[in-house]
Amino acid sequence: MKDTYRHQGLRQQLVEVVRAKGIEDEKVLKAIGKVPRHLFMDSGFLDHAYQDKAFPIAADQTISQPYTVAFQTELLEVKPGDKILEIGTGSGYQTAILCELGCRVFSIERQNELFKKTSKFLPKLGYRAKKLIFGDGYIGLKEEAPFKGIIVTAGAPFVPKALLAQLEIGGRLVIPVGDNVQTMTLFIRKGPKDFEKHEFGDFRFVPLLEDKN
Repeated sequence: MKDTYRHQGLRQQLVEVVRAKGIEDEKVLKAIGKVPRHLFMDSGFLDHAYQDKAFPIAADQTISQPYTVAFQTELLEVKPGDKILEIGTGSGYQTAILCELGCRVFSIERQNELFKKTSKFLPKLGYRAKKLIFGDGYIGLKEEAPFKGIIVTAGAPFVPKALLAQLEIGGRLVIPVGDNVQTMTLFIRKGPKDFEKHEFGDFRFVPLLEDKN
């Protein structure tokens, strides 16, 4: 697993592309510049690794577009030590960005193939989430709640009530809501039953899968 000067140079070019699209949080941009995205993809796709686009990975899933990762992360407004729940581990790229920012990350993945692969891969890069879970993202992780932030990295047809319930007061849920096209939505918990809602335009994600058993 090599991270050469060429890779690092391509990453800095990507940072400038993401910055030009409106990402302002320097901590997020620095994390994008540090995480070796090419290692999260098959080696034959280096030419695609540092383009600002999503790309297919195993189990009919995708590694998200870097701008989308940065956009969602910026909305979370994380600080080092924050307890964050990620719904949809996928390739682990978003997980790594959160770890790079100093978060205590709990991440749930519904696809067993991806869960097994990413669980072994992330520690090899030095990114150690607090817990990686194979399970149903719709129900969250009640035993570890409350969370400072929850980030959903797949398109949800509705907002799971369990995720809202697992936010701490002042906590933020970032979730793309919709079927074919999703609206990026931010919920901020203001009280036990009081949530502030903000919407940020259209994005496209693979669907968030629910455990039907």
